[in-house]
Amino acid sequence: MTAMASFESVPGGRPTGRGEHARTFWRRVTDGLEIQQLWSQFKADARASYGLYSKEVDWEPVQGETKGRRYRRIAKALFWAMVMKLSPARRVLLIVALAFIVLGMLGFQVQVSDTTVITLGGGGAVFGALALLLLLALELADRVTMKRDLEIAKEIQHWLVPDTPPLIPGVDIAFASRAANTVAGDYYDAFLRSAPASEGGAPDRADSEGVDARRLILVVGDVAGKSVPAALLMATFQASLRTLALSPGPVTELIGGLNAYACQHSQSGRRFTTAFLAELDLATRRLSYVNAGHNEPMLLRAADRPGASGSLERLGQGGLPLGIMRNARYESGQVVLAPQDRLVIFTDGVVEAENESGAEFEEGRLLAALQLERGSSAASALHRLMTSIDTFVGQAPQHDDITCLILDCH
Repeated sequence: MTAMASFESVPGGRPTGRGEHARTFWRRVTDGLEIQQLWSQFKADARASYGLYSKEVDWEPVQGETKGRRYRRIAKALFWAMVMKLSPARRVLLIVALAFIVLGMLGFQVQVSDTTVITLGGGGAVFGALALLLLLALELADRVTMKRDLEIAKEIQHWLVPDTPPLIPGVDIAFASRAANTVAGDYYDAFLRSAPASEGGAPDRADSEGVDARRLILVVGDVAGKSVPAALLMATFQASLRTLALSPGPVTELIGGLNAYACQHSQSGRRFTTAFLAELDLATRRLSYVNAGHNEPMLLRAADRPGASGSLERLGQGGLPLGIMRNARYESGQVVLAPQDRLVIFTDGVVEAENESGAEFEEGRLLAALQLERGSSAASALHRLMTSIDTFVGQAPQHDDITCLILDCH
């Protein structure tokens, strides 16, 4: 009875003894996650790690092998792919640790002299386990340092995009972005352009902050790749756009200047950027745009009659992605927005979001989610869309940055 008492609860109080300590330990280790959540997280991590290491494997030689030999060769190739990710010193430490563990388990004997024989029994296995623990500590230290640096980069990147959409009479704007990694290669923005100067040198029809209350810039961009390299190019894109937008000129001049900047940092076209750039004249509701190799935005026209869904237009006029050809020519398209029209600009991470079966979200589901929210605000429609993506994807890992901007006309 005494032993049992240490696992029981005191009347009207909390559980005491070893049971409570075990539960506290388990909550600390798992962060309160359920077993199913832990298993899903482990599967996602294992799938991502396998994808990373399998890229280093030459699969062609194993195609004609028997099943047993094929598995052995694949295991060997994956092992060496993992080992080669380590620094040379850590590779040696790993191999030594594994050797001591294996030899210790086998009870391997080493004859030092005629009278001295060393048996690598349990002590050798313990030494190997300690060496593996040391290697894990070194890798974790690198990971923590890198994570801290990435968090700083994420904070800096957060400064480059707006937290909240601008409040502009006649339009309702909402946007959301979700990075696949700590930092993203997607970019979005909506801002009033600087007012052009009149003949006397003063801003023409500008407010006290020197911006034109008639001209709204909308942009969504997607740098090829993910994580830090894409994020650095995204920052360059943002700085270039803000600088170029200070000068008056059509969107074709803006996109041409962005392409010139991008070509200087694209590594011969390997780091290109797709972008949709538009300028909305708020007085006439005329939208001038250039689509630089980006997913064609959807313009959902207002319903012609109650209960009708309205027509769908795609905005594809433009040219090549930025950073591929320095002298690329871009054409602009123009549409006039009517009250209750909805413009949806998105990156490929939206339509290419995959579930656990490898199926993609696709534009059909995107359009269906948008049609369900035709009478709602831009923010409600965007929330519904992101929820639909989450429901479809489930526990599958996110492979690409997801960004969407919605603009409604009133």
